[in-house]
Amino acid sequence: MKRRVISVIVDNEHGVLSRISGLFAGRGYNIESLTVAPIPDQKFSRLTIVTFGNSRVLEQIIKQLHKLIPVYKVIEHEDIIEKEMVLAKIPLNERLSDIEALCKAYNGNIVNVGKDDVVLMAADEPNRIKNFVLALKRFNPKEIIRGGVVAIER
Repeated sequence: MKRRVISVIVDNEHGVLSRISGLFAGRGYNIESLTVAPIPDQKFSRLTIVTFGNSRVLEQIIKQLHKLIPVYKVIEHEDIIEKEMVLAKIPLNERLSDIEALCKAYNGNIVNVGKDDVVLMAADEPNRIKNFVLALKRFNPKEIIRGGVVAIER
């Protein structure tokens, strides 16, 4: 199984995400991560999809994406920069200096300190975010929320 990051430029209109997710679901392909946002000053949106499959499956996904009507362009990434974001809520009874040191190691910081909790944010490569989440376990997180991958060609 090969991991693939695909960006799809689509018309920014209702129903497009449903069509693309339906394409994946209808053929039994899994979406590992999906991030969607409008492209500034344009009438398009960019979907960044992370999926897994063998060469034949990935080729089929690309061909099917090209056939969808609202799709303007499909970008198969080769040499990319990827980032993912994570938010975590940690009980305030943990040492802030330890939490802050861990955050800094993963391009993160403390974004909110409440009465009972500390909210952290980190943005880094997906594998490093996975390691960050594992390292957070020692602080007994109340909640962890990961965002999807965003990618751009070098």
